[in-house]
Amino acid sequence: MGPLSGIRVIDLTSMLSGPWATMILADQGADVIKVEEAGKGDHTRALANRHRGFSAQFLNLNRNKRSVTLDLKSAEGKDLLKRLSATADVFIQNFRPGVVERLGIDEAAIRAVAPNIVYASISGFGENGPYAKKPTYDPIIQALSGLTSVQGGSDSARPRLIRTVLPDKLTAVTAAQAISAALVARFRHGTGQHIRLSMLDAVVAFLWASDMGLHTFVGQSVEGRPAASFIDLIYETGNGFMTVAVMSNKEWIALSRAVGHPEWLDDPRFKTPELRDQNINDRLQLTQDALKSGTTEEWLAKLEAEGVPCAPVLTRAQVIDHPQVRASNLLLESDHPVAGRLRQTRAAARFSVTPAELRSGAPLLGQHTDEVLASLGLSRRELDALRAKGVIGAERNAA
Repeated sequence: MGPLSGIRVIDLTSMLSGPWATMILADQGADVIKVEEAGKGDHTRALANRHRGFSAQFLNLNRNKRSVTLDLKSAEGKDLLKRLSATADVFIQNFRPGVVERLGIDEAAIRAVAPNIVYASISGFGENGPYAKKPTYDPIIQALSGLTSVQGGSDSARPRLIRTVLPDKLTAVTAAQAISAALVARFRHGTGQHIRLSMLDAVVAFLWASDMGLHTFVGQSVEGRPAASFIDLIYETGNGFMTVAVMSNKEWIALSRAVGHPEWLDDPRFKTPELRDQNINDRLQLTQDALKSGTTEEWLAKLEAEGVPCAPVLTRAQVIDHPQVRASNLLLESDHPVAGRLRQTRAAARFSVTPAELRSGAPLLGQHTDEVLASLGLSRRELDALRAKGVIGAERNAA
């Protein structure tokens, strides 16, 4: 029984940011009811890398949830959604601004039947401003937030994308934390609230902590961020790649000793952390030149013996078998009733008293429609009538 056991979430999100946010809550024990369009469902159901009808991405974003199909353009579909919402603690949607108002499921409509519900809205850019109603995907946010310039290394270098959908993922984690915080506030004060979160907000706030120092002091902004270094911290060795990172004087001394270059300690360019930062390209080039003379395995042994922070650079396939990943029990295997044997990560946060659990794999489209609606008191005859009218999906997958 996870820490959120007893919490019910009505999930109208699709794609990545919303579904991963709600899966975090589901992994932690919440009853997440995923409301999908009949016959179609979440877009990620249709993506490539599929097995037995399930895409890997859908499986990795929607475990521990129940799927209900409703036609939200019909009055009866909206009524059923509101009846479900009246039993819930959280309502979350990631439609473009204005869509929930047109559908009649905006905050006011849901709060009319669930006065203390936590209502969460995820958007690309927020509800105001010239971009508010623009469609968006991850690269758009990376570009507009400045993340591509940060990744490029300097404002004069070619901007570069991070090759994972960081804005979506960061928004998901931020949303899950915000919903948890709003639930705490509701338990303390008895009042629900509306959480508004945009992908742009999440990424700019994320960057400010470490990448916007030149714009922190008002009136002293510096235009054109110079490159901190033209060399990154991935070093070529005699047989591959590795990373080494040193910050303190102690670590610099240990690195110099491990690579057999004690003369670095007498070099005036590297006497202090500040000087080492000012002369970072020279310092990193010396490190690179030294590491080419041996294999990754040889350097790992020498550097670890001296206490220098270091690690091998792993491919995605190598991550699975690395001894640290295995020791952390980070990966788990389970049997999905349709998709077969799966390998996924466990929930990242570990709870000593209320552990997060894998209770069920990602659902078939509409798998729990009858089960969930029957819990509202609908009879088999009523369900059949709703199905005949297309208010609920034609699927009969009730577990």
